[in-house]
Amino acid sequence: MTVRWGLIGASTIARQFMIDAIRNQRDGEVAAVMSSSPERAAAYAKENGIRAAFSTLPDLLAADIDAVYISTTNELHLEQALAAAKAGKHVLCEKPLTLTTADARRIVEACREAGVVIGTNHHLRNAGAHRAMREAIAAGRIGKPIAARVFHSVYLPENLQGWRIARPEAGGGVVLDITVHDADTLRFVLDDDPVEIAAFTQSAGMAGGGLEGGAMCVWRFKSGVIAQSHEGFTTKYAGTGFEVHGTEGSLFAKDVMTQKPAGTVVLRTAAGEEELTFDREDLYTRALRAFHAAIHGEGRPAATGEDGVWSLACAEAALESARTRSAVKIEPGI
Repeated sequence: MTVRWGLIGASTIARQFMIDAIRNQRDGEVAAVMSSSPERAAAYAKENGIRAAFSTLPDLLAADIDAVYISTTNELHLEQALAAAKAGKHVLCEKPLTLTTADARRIVEACREAGVVIGTNHHLRNAGAHRAMREAIAAGRIGKPIAARVFHSVYLPENLQGWRIARPEAGGGVVLDITVHDADTLRFVLDDDPVEIAAFTQSAGMAGGGLEGGAMCVWRFKSGVIAQSHEGFTTKYAGTGFEVHGTEGSLFAKDVMTQKPAGTVVLRTAAGEEELTFDREDLYTRALRAFHAAIHGEGRPAATGEDGVWSLACAEAALESARTRSAVKIEPGI
């Protein structure tokens, strides 16, 4: 059965990653695209070889499609996801699912009631590097995990700045853009859930409107693991990385907090250092394969709707912590 996709949002991420990822599936087809601008929708469809273009959500949902990929600005996700579920379409939504965990739970419940698959597009858990780290930890290669550190401060290119640095009502700011990813990646690699967070945020010359352009967080996990994370829009020369330290060893991953299948992972123990091998498959292609399998009743999305609720709950708690200058419990309510 071919899975026919409708793109809600004529976005850069869809053009750069998702269209090819869908077409890389043996049963995938990009059938339609929607933009609120008819001209943009038509131009985008022509540029990307998509046969149908629409400028309203009802028209897209009435088309011959089976699933939607939502990559609009964050404040639009709720209405669009609920409408798609009501129309019987499977939903893959960009992070964060919405602006509040309460609304994210509404999406998950609506999809459950409609009998459609809901996934959150947390691409990083599909990286070979992160799966290699998760497997090494599960195999006991670093002993009992004690602490972790995530370095995920980048420089946001001009073409991606826009609403992310200027529109609080659209869910801009680094916490809803990057901290959500770090929350999900920490949960995935550690196979553990965070229970508390303390965060500081900053405006370092890029974000306006009261939005934060940088954040540093300290996390506490259910198992007792503590973690640090640094997210930013304004560091031009910082590399990315992920470390996990245990009683018997440490994992050092470099250049892995990226949309590309890149980087290295080194295991350091009493026996010395070993560079771990892992596959270099495109992250989005892997995500789409898992999502298609879930549609066919085989398994579940790489990141479920519930995973999206968790990462948003972490981001909400981080913002509350920064506002109140105190540690905040993370309560996804699922």
